[in-house]
Amino acid sequence: MATDPRAPRTPPASQAPPTSQAPPTPQDPPVPQAPEAGQPGNGQPAAGGAPLPDHRIRPTRISGMWIAIGFGAVVLLLLLIFILQNSQQVAISYLGAHGHLPLGVALLLAAVLGVLLVVAAGTARIVQLRAIARRHRQADAQRVAQGPAKP
Repeated sequence: MATDPRAPRTPPASQAPPTSQAPPTPQDPPVPQAPEAGQPGNGQPAAGGAPLPDHRIRPTRISGMWIAIGFGAVVLLLLLIFILQNSQQVAISYLGAHGHLPLGVALLLAAVLGVLLVVAAGTARIVQLRAIARRHRQADAQRVAQGPAKP
């Protein structure tokens, strides 16, 4: 009696594991089951007839920070690659100062200084708008303190 060696082996019935499962112990948490169509929990009406609300997880500040850190890490990696690939020495002159820097560092320094100029202009505008808002609040407070205007 020859058998195929590739055929799966099945143990005899006397050695087969029992088909009934043991009841869960108190230490085992219940495993949540996905609701099927027509069951409560998937927007379908419950036994009372009212649909159950869909639960959505809102983005948090920490999740936004996590994304920003990942994006920042990628940008820093790209900058590092840029600097390493542009390592030729170049002569730099600025307002009478002379020196030599790697090309990548010089370009990165120029970009950072450009960003700082934009930040300075933005800060000046924000200070200006806050001063205007403060004057408007003071004028509104004076009007309220004077009482209603007489016709």
